Amino acid sequence: MPDPETPREQPKPWKKPPPPRRTVSQICPPPRRPLTVADIRPGMENERLGVVRDSMLQNPLIVKPELGKPRERSCSLPGLDFSYGLYVRGLDGGVPEALGHWNEYKQPPTCPQKLARNYIAMNRRALKTGLVTARETFLYHQLNNIRISDQNDRPVKREAPAPPPNMTFGMPARPSTPLFDLLRHQYQQLWVQEQKATRKAIKLEKKHKVNLGKLYETRSCQLRRYQPPVQPQGLWHLPRFQKVGTQLDTFPTEADRQRALKAHAQERSVRQGPLHLGNYTHP
Repeated sequence: MPDPETPREQPKPWKKPPPPRRTVSQICPPPRRPLTVADIRPGMENERLGVVRDSMLQNPLIVKPELGKPRERSCSLPGLDFSYGLYVRGLDGGVPEALGHWNEYKQPPTCPQKLARNYIAMNRRALKTGLVTARETFLYHQLNNIRISDQNDRPVKREAPAPPPNMTFGMPARPSTPLFDLLRHQYQQLWVQEQKATRKAIKLEKKHKVNLGKLYETRSCQLRRYQPPVQPQGLWHLPRFQKVGTQLDTFPTEADRQRALKAHAQERSVRQGPLHLGNYTHP
């Protein structure tokens, strides 16, 4: 039997083991490289028969996407020791130099520009000296070289007069909107009153208008109401055939001619043709 004086060992509480730490290569895996012939395994989508070259697996038009994997872009990337971006080296000295002094911009020295020659002043002085010909003026320009001054020779402009003390600069403010007139439709009432006054003035003008009296009818007014009938003109004939009478008359008398025309008019309904001058419609 165990000794009662010896204390029993207390059971240690169960602790959940910490999760395994992932390495940097697992968190940020290296970029995928283009496929090579050594990476092709039997059963893959890019398995080919015959001659296979690495350049064929770097063409995006030929490489097929693998099942369960992202599509290959066939772009070769630099190694793990490559840093993307642009590295700019510090040239300002950092914080100590910024606290020590100000990096002021120094204007580069400007080269003195050669001023243009003042021909107006030289010609004026040459005339005062008495030189008139072109040769004498040219020699005077060679001996007396006067340049245009870089300073402004114009007289000093006068300062503008001081504005009054109560003057306000800027654009005037827009007047406030008359909300009271808008709510009670004041503009509508003014418009109605203006329309009534205009109509009243028109009526008074018509009332006091002087009538000129009876107007005589002209030829145009008569033609609007009544147009005289115009006799149809006959067909035109040659002058030499106007006085020639008929040479053939198949009717003995004019009464027989009229009876024949009347009978022909009665039979038009049973004749064929657009003018009803053809054969009879019944057999």
